Amino acid sequence: MMIDRYSIALFLVFSYLVGLLDASAGDADPRYRGCVAECEKTGCAGGTCFPHCKFPSDGVANDGPWYMQEPLYLKWKQWDCQSDCRYNCMIDREKEREAVGHGPVKYHGKWPFTRVFGIQEPASVAFSALNLAMHFHGWLSFFILLYYNLPLRQDKKAYYEYASLWHIYGLLAMNSWLWSAVFHSRDVDLTEKLDYSSAVALLGYSLIVSILRSFNVRVEAARVMVAAPFLAFVTTHILYLNFYTFDYGWNMKVCVAIGVAQLLIWAIWVGITHHPSRWKLWVVVVGGGLAMLLEIYDFPPYQGFFDAHAIWHATTIPLTCLWWSFIRDDAKFRTSILLKKAK
Repeated sequence: MMIDRYSIALFLVFSYLVGLLDASAGDADPRYRGCVAECEKTGCAGGTCFPHCKFPSDGVANDGPWYMQEPLYLKWKQWDCQSDCRYNCMIDREKEREAVGHGPVKYHGKWPFTRVFGIQEPASVAFSALNLAMHFHGWLSFFILLYYNLPLRQDKKAYYEYASLWHIYGLLAMNSWLWSAVFHSRDVDLTEKLDYSSAVALLGYSLIVSILRSFNVRVEAARVMVAAPFLAFVTTHILYLNFYTFDYGWNMKVCVAIGVAQLLIWAIWVGITHHPSRWKLWVVVVGGGLAMLLEIYDFPPYQGFFDAHAIWHATTIPLTCLWWSFIRDDAKFRTSILLKKAK
């Protein structure tokens, strides 16, 4: 859903500001730091011991020959000794804080989530997967509508002029939510870059689509002229993040600029158009904006699972359904107009 990713722009602002204030409150705790340091030496924390603590973060054994490597399944999941020590010390420290009436705090920039089968943020993973499923269902129903339910041209192509644009959008949206699920399941450098890069790619492409559809740009040459500078900028930005420096501040500014631009474009267009399904677009735009209040509030996870960000992911699920419904209605609307002109 297009509203997903320009609302991500606003989310980056608030997560960045909140992170500055509270990101290290938990990991700066002397008791927590002492627990982690002791665990990395002994391999045990709070009565729980980790056999793979014989291995440092690079997977090579401290006290064994070269073939004494960390198990492959642990390497794949990236749960090393330091990660397990941090997690268990965090859980133990939060229990101590709760016992004296203190609320949760963030550790290394994240709230204390409860793992499920090794998944770091189970609720966000589940809701990201549901968003992925909704986008797949929306794109598939759009495809069936175009090529099986609506009339086709003599060359078997759809009458709808924006069909190819929405096909690409659907693939980018599914890719973005896939990496969102992966990133929330395990936050490492690679999954973080894949999640951010795919989100920026979808956000940039969504801006292009909003311009082309709102201004009714149908000539291929004109589309290329509009899209080229945006594609060049987004590609350069992604390369900059991945191969030069991962600058959170700069990425936040870029996402805010792109997000606000397309939000304004859709809001203005829906205000002046006589599209029969414009109310659906209004609901998506307004609903997405209201959902961002969850990101502003940013409360800790309830029962270790449902934080503000996870619930925000949940709110985008029905909005995604409505968004693809609008796209299908737009295809019907434009096709009927073109068929009348062809007669």
